[in-house]
Amino acid sequence: MAILIVDDSPDQHQLLRSMLTKAGHTDIVAADSAQAAFAILQPDDTRVPINIDLILMDVLMPDIDGIAACRQIKQSDQLRDIPVIMVTAKNDIENLKEAFSAGAMDYIAKPVNRIELLARVASALTLKREMDCRKEREADLRRSNEDLQQALKEVKALRGLIPICASCKKVRNDGGLWQQLEEYLGEHSDAQFSHGICQVCVKKLYPGVYPD
Repeated sequence: MAILIVDDSPDQHQLLRSMLTKAGHTDIVAADSAQAAFAILQPDDTRVPINIDLILMDVLMPDIDGIAACRQIKQSDQLRDIPVIMVTAKNDIENLKEAFSAGAMDYIAKPVNRIELLARVASALTLKREMDCRKEREADLRRSNEDLQQALKEVKALRGLIPICASCKKVRNDGGLWQQLEEYLGEHSDAQFSHGICQVCVKKLYPGVYPD
């Protein structure tokens, strides 16, 4: 799973990357500012697939600070489910409250402790994985509902006016062609047919079978 590190300090970048890589996290992307992160995430372009599963965001950055960047990310429909962990040297209550209010799920205090970092990253990635599975299940359910609605529409079409030949009992389909009744019904429903001969037709076709 891909991790985006947003920090204007090259040393901090290197430290976090080293800790994560040694723990087996090899898909790591770096940005040195909020604007550089937005260029990667493309929050305003719904056509761009998002391949980031976790963001480690420094709080103190020039131009746009980490809390403002987090708030903007959480306002994007396609980015709001990405967990954001704030990396901060300002761990006073008001600062943390502001970060959580912006949508951050957790924070890591500087100087970064390796065990704490890996534990919080593992927790965040587990949450993201579960959210992705839930969204996939919801998408499957929507597709199933759409298929069901389409099937119901096709079945309802049989309730309309169906031209049928008064002589041979063939049905005229939407393309103007005449089909056997059982063939037409088979294409427009899940019905299956077996063939037999009713008593009236038996008497007509085989008069010797039934006495008058």
